[in-house]
Amino acid sequence: MRVSKSFRQIDRSYKSAIELLNSRRRSQRPDANLKTKGDDAQHATNTPPTPGLKGTPSIVGMENWLLKIGHSPTDIDKLNIIHVAGTKGKGSTCAFTESFLRTFGQRTGFPKKTGLYTSPHLMFPEERIRINFQPLARDLFAKYFFEVWNALSSDARANIPRTLQLFALMAFHVFIREGVEAAIIETHHGGEYDATNFIHNPVVTAITTLGMDHVKQLGPTLGNIAWHKAGIMKRGAPLISAPQEPTAVDVIRERALEKGVDVYFAASSLELPSEAVQLRLDVQRTNSSVALVAARRFLEARARKNTLPLGAADIKSAIDQFSWPGRFQYIQQGPYRWYLDGAHNEMSVDKAAEWYIQGSKGSKPSTRVLIFSQASEARNATEVLDQLATALRDVAIDHVIFTTYSPDQDLDFGSAPVLKPGHSDKSQAFGEIWKKIHGTTKVHYEADVPTALDVARQIGAKSEEVHTLITGSQYLVGAALYSLQK
Repeated sequence: MRVSKSFRQIDRSYKSAIELLNSRRRSQRPDANLKTKGDDAQHATNTPPTPGLKGTPSIVGMENWLLKIGHSPTDIDKLNIIHVAGTKGKGSTCAFTESFLRTFGQRTGFPKKTGLYTSPHLMFPEERIRINFQPLARDLFAKYFFEVWNALSSDARANIPRTLQLFALMAFHVFIREGVEAAIIETHHGGEYDATNFIHNPVVTAITTLGMDHVKQLGPTLGNIAWHKAGIMKRGAPLISAPQEPTAVDVIRERALEKGVDVYFAASSLELPSEAVQLRLDVQRTNSSVALVAARRFLEARARKNTLPLGAADIKSAIDQFSWPGRFQYIQQGPYRWYLDGAHNEMSVDKAAEWYIQGSKGSKPSTRVLIFSQASEARNATEVLDQLATALRDVAIDHVIFTTYSPDQDLDFGSAPVLKPGHSDKSQAFGEIWKKIHGTTKVHYEADVPTALDVARQIGAKSEEVHTLITGSQYLVGAALYSLQK
């Protein structure tokens, strides 16, 4: 098929936008213990974090950059924001919330347009910014990116935001320009100093299940992490939280008292459809319960008066249309069943293992395979693998394949993984950890994700059925999903 000149120009422009975004990935992060100046600092709470706590004050500069792009705090308020923080289930909770609001809007006319900002993306950068759940079209992605980039780079002396800051700025710019009436915004990692936390007047805030993750930035205890996540609370906006450990509950309540915020801990909702396949796992029922309460509180504040509230038919429709690729997703290709889940910390790999066992044990496949990788420096990958191996100890994993990926990989333009020295040593350590619990498993080491998938296919070539779990990182799952769908 012949490609038009205009399409080629759009594609190059999109590619250039991605290259510029990635060029800001390597910038050094400032220490959150540094004192900040101006309205960004005043916007943050005066309550100090635990002494010695290290964080990332990505919030610094965000309001000034938005003003430079042409957007005031009032413009942000008009988006009607639900702001979501947490450790586990943030993306799913945001997607459930969006689905509830979109379903309500289809019936009532409000909201006509929803905006959804999440990170990281699974396969392509435009997945982070969605309108009515559809990823932003590439021509619009390029158009809006360069509007932001040109505004911020017009002064050679000005600081240019880092990659995540650019994504957040772009998301707000897109939502304003596209006339979004309800925006669900996921924090990156943290809350108090997160790049998204310049929002002065959210309609609702939410915190998903908390646990030990990003400890280098957020602190070594659950209380430290809860302090950061609770930083998104704002006076006048109720906070909806998933059930939490007592330590986290105490910190959330204390911060809510300081800020004058009403807190509601959402139990599993009996209104959710009991047989929905999307809610088979308790974790997704928890996420959807938080989302349901958040959506209802939002609609109480913003929906037109005399409109029938979010009811049973709306809830069923929203759950039926819910989709969050890369989380608890399986693909059947002949004798090969691929289980893909972007679990990347000790809490979430437990749930990925539970889901895999539930799906795999009934059919008694002749071969079970695990593909695992984690290159993140934000957490201890060996501890994550150890937890996964323990969670899978009661099921026979015949083969485990350790492979590599890079957050810098560009699936669409065919760039190879860029690996840091020592990654092969990490893979060897993975093998040793696995063998301690699964001594009979055959261990493989493969250089990239497509090769790992090919090895899994070769392993199962003579098997009646092969069930392969792919987990450890959203980047790994994204690369696998891209290869499987080609």
